[in-house]
Amino acid sequence: MNNEVLMKNLRSIQDFPVKGINFRDVTTLFKSHECLEIMLEELYEIYKDKGITKIVGIESRGFIMASALAVKLGAGIVLCRKPGKLPAETIQESYTKEYGTDTIEIHKDAIDENDVVLLHDDLLATGGTMKAAYNLVNKFNPKQIYVNFIIEISDEGLHGRDIFDPGTDITTLISV
Repeated sequence: MNNEVLMKNLRSIQDFPVKGINFRDVTTLFKSHECLEIMLEELYEIYKDKGITKIVGIESRGFIMASALAVKLGAGIVLCRKPGKLPAETIQESYTKEYGTDTIEIHKDAIDENDVVLLHDDLLATGGTMKAAYNLVNKFNPKQIYVNFIIEISDEGLHGRDIFDPGTDITTLISV
């Protein structure tokens, strides 16, 4: 989609967090009312007819648009967090990262087989966290799972989309 206003407001920071990385800073989009409104309307247009019942926001930047969109779609929100952050019984999924392993979890009673779920996060780079979230949500056997990111990085040789099974419904608002 690459809306001109969003592209103009997206900040890039060279050599962050390490030398050689061109970090895409989504916070510049969040601080602008105009950008928030554009992102919410674009997300709403994509998902308004999909029957979404739950939106899973991935810690932590994924919580922001997931919450706003959930209200607009009349859906609930489920938090996908690092271990120890959720108070009730959870299920977990571990995954491998470049520098080790990590784990995410959601409440055991968050989703059921009647749900249509949208997974949302801010950025698709290598895709590891979202793939783990996808696998975690899939354990609940929902009717359908959709995946969305605000930004997809495709200009730096990253192929985050490729780790998902063919046919996985993945959308992004910005591709850089």
